[in-house]
Amino acid sequence: MILKTKTVLLLLAVLLATCIFAPAARADGPGDDPIARAVFPPELVMKHSQEINLDERQRAALKEQVQKMQTQATDAQFDLQGESQKLVRLLQARPVDETAVLAQVDKVLALERQVKRAQILLLVRIKNLLTEAQQAKLAELRARE
Repeated sequence: MILKTKTVLLLLAVLLATCIFAPAARADGPGDDPIARAVFPPELVMKHSQEINLDERQRAALKEQVQKMQTQATDAQFDLQGESQKLVRLLQARPVDETAVLAQVDKVLALERQVKRAQILLLVRIKNLLTEAQQAKLAELRARE
């Protein structure tokens, strides 16, 4: 029982560290992340919109996609916070109900999956808005940063 509880706590610590440190690492640039190298975040596109000759149609579509994602992210963030608080309460119990904790971990992970899926979808849609030339120019500009 104690070993399983330690395993659950270790899993939770790894999960939280991933949530906290992964976005910070990605903020510095794509580095060795092959997914980050293959897509273009909205901030990068807007930062270099003049250099890549982003037209008004593309700008409007980009804005629309980002706004949709922000709405979804806000909803998911509230849901995730609530489910994470439930998980913490379960972990504070004496003794810890392993079945309940694992079920709650599954809920938290499912919400995180939804968020990550929405983020990837946004990046795919942004990439599809850009021409090959714009993508090449953005990759070049990103490499210089």
